[in-house]
Amino acid sequence: VQLQASGGGLVQAGTSLRLSCVASGSTSNMRYMGWFRQAPGKDREFVAAINWSGGSTYYADTVKGRFTISRDKVKNTVYLQVNSLKVEDTAGYYCAADHGVILSSIRDPRAYDYWGQGTQVTVSS
Repeated sequence: VQLQASGGGLVQAGTSLRLSCVASGSTSNMRYMGWFRQAPGKDREFVAAINWSGGSTYYADTVKGRFTISRDKVKNTVYLQVNSLKVEDTAGYYCAADHGVILSSIRDPRAYDYWGQGTQVTVSS
């Protein structure tokens, strides 16, 4: 599976962005796709995940209510709508996918085999 993320940018606090991640290759058996983020000097952290077939969604507490993950199975694309951005949301955002990740592991970046190249989101005050 190859993943291509896009949509990041430099924005002011309180505004919105929509990140996209297009998957190609062996996508038919993907179980979950997720978004993670990593700020300089910090570990990669879970943001959101979606069950590829059923569409169930899961969020980190820090973004719940502000971010929305969705997917378009026809376009093999997962989206992350990020609203009410805060300075502390500044990070590189990475999409991830896996065929075998289980629900109890979706927040662990080590559970995912496939990663996109990342898209930078920088929020200014």
